[in-house]
Amino acid sequence: MELPLDEEDGTFTIISLADDSAEHLSRIPPSKVERGHTTMMNSDMDDLSARVDAVKEENLKLKSENQVLGQYIENLMSASSVFQTTDTKSKRK
Repeated sequence: MELPLDEEDGTFTIISLADDSAEHLSRIPPSKVERGHTTMMNSDMDDLSARVDAVKEENLKLKSENQVLGQYIENLMSASSVFQTTDTKSKRK
């Protein structure tokens, strides 16, 4: 969202949405507005970075759990006679 720039003195006009009377108008120099935007963007980037780190950690945890479960299933299948292969040629003889 672009803020309206006053061409005469190079300031931005901020209008309060709560009350549209002229007494709530204020003028802020562009440098302060830009610093505010930069601060907000840095905060957003910090939040996103923390979220990415949390998701990476959760992903590694889930991969590890999947490996353990996969090995467990393999062990169960190899121990069960239902999943054993049979030699049909030797039974026909």
